[in-house]
Amino acid sequence: MIFTPAPLAGAFIIDLQPFSDERGWFARYYCKNEFQSAIGHVKEWVQFNHSVSYTKGTIRGMHFQVPPFREIKMVRCISGAVYDVIVDIRRDSPTFLQWTGVELSAENGRMLYIPEGFAHGFQTLSDNSALLYHHTEFYTPGAESGLRFDDPAVGISWPLPQTVMSARDIAHPLIDKNFKGI
Repeated sequence: MIFTPAPLAGAFIIDLQPFSDERGWFARYYCKNEFQSAIGHVKEWVQFNHSVSYTKGTIRGMHFQVPPFREIKMVRCISGAVYDVIVDIRRDSPTFLQWTGVELSAENGRMLYIPEGFAHGFQTLSDNSALLYHHTEFYTPGAESGLRFDDPAVGISWPLPQTVMSARDIAHPLIDKNFKGI
């Protein structure tokens, strides 16, 4: 695997190094020792999730869990393509409320490693896009929160017009002077 630091500290774009032959290809996408030595990841992955979004332009996010349930996520697109976005919401970070995005697709095989203290979401770039998520914390309903996908305080530039969103994601409040991050 190739670990490339993303523009926001602690986040990494991970590229696979597949072995190919006449049968196809094989690649490792997680090795505890390699993750520890390359990026210092030592937490256990405790939950894996799989999502499918049917319609191009769908936005999911921007989700996070509050302390003490902050989580590290690793996201991989296994069908279709998405524009994956993270927002730094660490209150003492020099990049507080800055965002970055990367295309993840079944074709490029990239993954995004998202440290604790980030909101996460994505927009589908094709119909029937599927993602796998790895989490270091269990989903905790009382600890879930989110940012609005179109919050002017963050200014995410989505590549496509928004087509489908959940009522819950649309209802996330806009950031105001009381937002202190996590």
